[in-house]
Amino acid sequence: MARKVLVLGEARDGSLRNVSYESIAAAKTVSEGGEIVGVLIGDNVSGLAQDLISYGADRVAVVENEKLKQYTADGFSQALLAVIDSEKPEGVITGHTALGKDLTPKIAAKLSSGLVSDATNVEAVGGNIVFTRPIYSGKAFEKKIVTDGLIFATVRPNNIAPLEKDENRKGEITSLSVDIKDLRTIIKDVVKKVSEGVDLSEAKVIVSGGRGVKSAEGFDPLKELAKVLGGAVGASRGACDADYCDYSMQIGQTGKVVTPDLYIACGISGAIQHLAGMSNSKVIVAINKDPEANIFNVADYGIVGDLFEVVPILTEEVKKIRIHS
Repeated sequence: MARKVLVLGEARDGSLRNVSYESIAAAKTVSEGGEIVGVLIGDNVSGLAQDLISYGADRVAVVENEKLKQYTADGFSQALLAVIDSEKPEGVITGHTALGKDLTPKIAAKLSSGLVSDATNVEAVGGNIVFTRPIYSGKAFEKKIVTDGLIFATVRPNNIAPLEKDENRKGEITSLSVDIKDLRTIIKDVVKKVSEGVDLSEAKVIVSGGRGVKSAEGFDPLKELAKVLGGAVGASRGACDADYCDYSMQIGQTGKVVTPDLYIACGISGAIQHLAGMSNSKVIVAINKDPEANIFNVADYGIVGDLFEVVPILTEEVKKIRIHS
């Protein structure tokens, strides 16, 4: 059954997040040969439309309004509902990001539809679209199908490979005028914390530290390793609670859930709350002085040793490989 599927392109700092392209790939499966319509909402975002088309969208609908410069649930809900009313799709796919997790359930509820959240895989099986999502903090997976109404789903970043980019792809770009009114929330100013390197939620490589780093300065060798690997630096709840780093770096059940290609856990014991946020990483390397640490139970590779001795050695070896590659 061919379906029209909307994909919300999520912009940040003038460019689209990778999960936007991953969502298009998921929508391709859901559409079963139907039309994929990219959606851009914001202020001065029309210049990003071609990127959505290059990654597989057939056309793009743009809603621009100065009241949409910053994300608010009220403003974006009005804009997306207007696009849905205009396009009348059979499915809506967004990223499982802070924005997607806030906006998508609201839209689905307003339209009396269900929602499959945090999907890690999408496949067509026997005439049904089957979504796979983790449950019980990643200890198990369930498969879901939508039997009635609009198909709403959010896609976990770094799990569904985007389609190959084709810069020569052509598609129609249209603008939709929406009167954004009755906003209960108005963003006056945004204060951003300065972060270095790659966005943690979309990083392909993450070097993460726990209480074993012993201090804020203890993260320095981890940052150096992450830099040479082109990755990001994360942390356990214990490291954040000890004021070694900011909570924006926290990975775990009460922090960010990440699924990088490579996750290097340094001085992390492996509490179940932390494992819930990273256990689905493709390759896990654990570095810990305690051979009985729980983190070794989920690690693909384990190094028993002092992280302050092991990490600098790893960093130097990676540098050597980079020089000769």
